[in-house]
Amino acid sequence: MLKTGMIIAERYEIVGKIGTGGMADVYKAMDHKLNRFVAVKVLKPEFREDTTFIKKFRSEAQAAAGLTHPNIVNVFDVGDDGGVYYIVMELIEGITLKEYISKKGKLSIKEATSIAIQVSMGLEAAHSHGIVHRDVKPQNIIISTDGKVKVTDFGIARAASSNTISSNVMGSVHYSSPEQVRGGYSDEKSDIYSLGITLYEMVTGRVPFDGDTTVAIAIKHLQEEMVPPSVYTPDLPYSLEQIILKCTQKSVDRRYTRMEDVIADLKHSLIDPQGDFVKLTTVDTDAKTVVISEEELGEIKHTPKQITKAETAALEKEEYDDNDYDDAEDDYESGKRSGKKKKHGAGRGLTIAALLGGTVLLVVLVVVLGRAAGLFGTGSSKSNKAEQKAESASDSMATVPDLVGKTEDEAKALANDAHLGVQMAGEEASDQEKGKISRQETAAGTQVAEYTTVKYWVSTGTQQITIPDLDGRTGIDAQQTLEDLGLKVTVQKEYSDTDDNGYALVDPGYVYSVEPAAGTSVQAGSSVTLTVSRGVDYGDNAEVPSVVGMSKDDALTTLGKFIDIQITEQQSSEAAGTVIAQEPEAYAAADPDQPVYLTISSGDQVPSADSTASADSTATTDSTTTTDSTAATDSTAATDNTASTDGTASADNTASTGSAASGSGWKCTQVLDTPSGYNGGAIRLELIQDVNGEPTATKIIDGQKVSFPYQLDVTGADGVSTGTIYLYEETDGNYQQLGTYTVTFKKAD
Repeated sequence: MLKTGMIIAERYEIVGKIGTGGMADVYKAMDHKLNRFVAVKVLKPEFREDTTFIKKFRSEAQAAAGLTHPNIVNVFDVGDDGGVYYIVMELIEGITLKEYISKKGKLSIKEATSIAIQVSMGLEAAHSHGIVHRDVKPQNIIISTDGKVKVTDFGIARAASSNTISSNVMGSVHYSSPEQVRGGYSDEKSDIYSLGITLYEMVTGRVPFDGDTTVAIAIKHLQEEMVPPSVYTPDLPYSLEQIILKCTQKSVDRRYTRMEDVIADLKHSLIDPQGDFVKLTTVDTDAKTVVISEEELGEIKHTPKQITKAETAALEKEEYDDNDYDDAEDDYESGKRSGKKKKHGAGRGLTIAALLGGTVLLVVLVVVLGRAAGLFGTGSSKSNKAEQKAESASDSMATVPDLVGKTEDEAKALANDAHLGVQMAGEEASDQEKGKISRQETAAGTQVAEYTTVKYWVSTGTQQITIPDLDGRTGIDAQQTLEDLGLKVTVQKEYSDTDDNGYALVDPGYVYSVEPAAGTSVQAGSSVTLTVSRGVDYGDNAEVPSVVGMSKDDALTTLGKFIDIQITEQQSSEAAGTVIAQEPEAYAAADPDQPVYLTISSGDQVPSADSTASADSTATTDSTTTTDSTAATDSTAATDNTASTDGTASADNTASTGSAASGSGWKCTQVLDTPSGYNGGAIRLELIQDVNGEPTATKIIDGQKVSFPYQLDVTGADGVSTGTIYLYEETDGNYQQLGTYTVTFKKAD
């Protein structure tokens, strides 16, 4: 371990330790030559004695140093100083994606997709340079404090593949492709598989395959089908689930071919979440499993093992290619002839095993396929018996056993005895003990064809929920809170009792009571009655409040006295969700038992060039600032709305809070959904676009409150069709990032 103040290579002064991994410790250091902070990764002592590893580690790090991309942690230097082997990298202030997932449980769909796109772009750049990461996982993905996503540790996995590393393999095997855990050749498609597993974890909060040992997890990658991510995230868009499934196909040929295709589909999913544009290669359902009889197994055992010279050469070439580090550099140093000799000497046992295994596999295929095609002359009686057995099997039926209340192992045993398959479809709260099966898709006693798969759900136990204290909350807010807890909510309205002065004890639109009462413990899925106050009963002559310009939720609260509110949507230049008309008109007298009609903006009509931002989306005069501020004194936006590269708006490129002036240029008018965890505080919106290969920042809003869903009206850089919106909320004087949105720009007419 290095001490603070130590200087490496007469250049890098250690400031402090910032992390540790299976192979190396990471330190923050000052580069005195360039006067900047850097991250220095220093190999642990147990790897410093392995000269072969050191050589490969250095060559891989040097290759990674040639990568320069906004989504890759840049490598600046690599070397050794008195036996201390180090890599100097770009210092990123932030947290790993693994820590971020642990903190949030699981990420929103848009946030996960945005992160996946940025990771894919970094991997695409590496693949275009012939570099495969081989260890893509959340631990190797960093989210910086400014929201940028960067991939790190390129090339290190390749160097580590020839060594036994027990300390970090447990974390890697969760994301390893089947060909990697099998020990075979890995390429760009292996990175695609690992990206798919990472995306699965982002949207579900869990890895698809887990176990007590690395071997158990590896076997699951090879043999088991993953539980679809929509089981754990029911609102997962169809297209995103298909992308995950295509990335994580066990067969390399069924995955995406290139990272560019992954990026294209991820971007498409943001525009068309439920679209059916991801094409999965179907499995040949006619290629059914053929059971080998005892007689045929005997034939295989006594069949002479034969293999052609061409097949031997092919197997030897495949074995040679599978060793990532028997490369040209080794051949050059030790001589091509001696290199081959070493290969045949050190790997002789593996080669013989591969030849024998390949021979047996060929014989099995010949026997099985020959039987299926009727090529073996085993006699008409055996053929007839086989045909009769096959016909009998195709007509046989099985009775579905009762799986409810059983453990998964018990269910598998029962299904196996009945010649059926089983698959977990998800988890749910129920009266069954935790870990026991709560229900099954196909009812017990049903007759189905043999080898049918029966889906089941596993109980998480009887989930108890405590009714929260809702006093002082609006009816809309309280209803959402209860539903988020998994309760069924019935809303009713009642007039409030009054105090001695005749005022309502509870204002209209606010919670009057809840049944069961606050503090009561109920089961998940229970029904709750929420009573909302109608204020004072004035009979059939109540004044209609003005709600035009309010958000939908605020309007419903304000109209709390009225029992029936009818809502329709209409295209408008106002932000989506804003009330643009009401009937009866404001301040008119009306019967509160009669309907009130509201028209809500759908927000999909672009305002004309001479229109100005509405009152609730512009800055007031008291928030006007000087040349580097975000809002002009007349609360309108200037036509030249491109921000300078330092992320602040100048006097002639000022944007209003959330809307740029309509006109020529490249425009974005998408709607931003409410970010997860938003508490109603002041927000900051920043647009990041890649302009001529450089990320350019534009502040859209800085330190103002807005209503969600929020309508964008932003002018971007000329000719740039995409960008990323970063959303921050002010909390205790500091801005915390809540989410990112990938947005598209179109050239305005």
